[in-house]
Amino acid sequence: MSLLPDWTLAYQGKVRDVYIPKEESSIAHASKLLVVASDRVSAFDVILSPDIPGKGAALTRISNWWMGRFDFLPNHLLPEAPPAEVVDRAVVARPLSMLPVECVVRGFLVGSGWKEYTANQTVCGMALPPGLAEGDPLPEPIFTPATKAAVGDHDENISFDDVEALIGPQMASAVKDLSLQIYRQAHDIARSRGYLLADTKMEFGTDSEGTLTLGDELLTPDSSRYWDEDGYASGGPDRLASFDKQNIRNWLKEHWDQEGSPPPLPADVVQLTQDTYTELENRLTGSVS
Repeated sequence: MSLLPDWTLAYQGKVRDVYIPKEESSIAHASKLLVVASDRVSAFDVILSPDIPGKGAALTRISNWWMGRFDFLPNHLLPEAPPAEVVDRAVVARPLSMLPVECVVRGFLVGSGWKEYTANQTVCGMALPPGLAEGDPLPEPIFTPATKAAVGDHDENISFDDVEALIGPQMASAVKDLSLQIYRQAHDIARSRGYLLADTKMEFGTDSEGTLTLGDELLTPDSSRYWDEDGYASGGPDRLASFDKQNIRNWLKEHWDQEGSPPPLPADVVQLTQDTYTELENRLTGSVS
């Protein structure tokens, strides 16, 4: 990429692009990474068009803010400033060996958890009380891991036994405990700003010394569902309206059968998504130094 002459593109995900220093040969042996959040948006595991202006910068600021709230585990951020060309939407990060698990925590019954519950009253194989409705709070937050799918593939919920088989019992227990701890603290912080954190997903890796480290993004509207607490309490038809890209999912459900290429997003959906991300960032981070 000509805008970043000192870096080489090593990996492109749905939203983020990962670069390594130009003089280094591979991402596996890189001394540091440049992680750039684009304005791309995805839904149903497909990258959509057009981009959402300012989305990458908002995601970066929100994730960095959240990572600064947790001091009980290291994260991947390095103090080096990103290049000026992408300074508002990028971080310089330490390379990690990422665990092959999406660490999902749910505090409310919604999304794929609700779909599974309606079929057999379980989520990721864990039995839940009967009689719950969509959007109900769970008796306590639960760890509901998923596979990490490649671009174009679908994440799939897996059991804790599956996680133990993938990364070993000790590491599985550690990421479960850390994920639940982060969720509980984040939910309390979000609630102090008028939000309910319905669910979230996070990723962990190990550094060169084997230390478990938080990576990727944290508690952004791309990786989490935030509900307005007052709206939720009102019990109205919009009580589960999310401050994330749910409006995009809703529009696609009405205008695309998930066959072939998705239609372009209309201007009003793009603007609403942009406004939603901006409002979430301002409400979450605006009153805290």
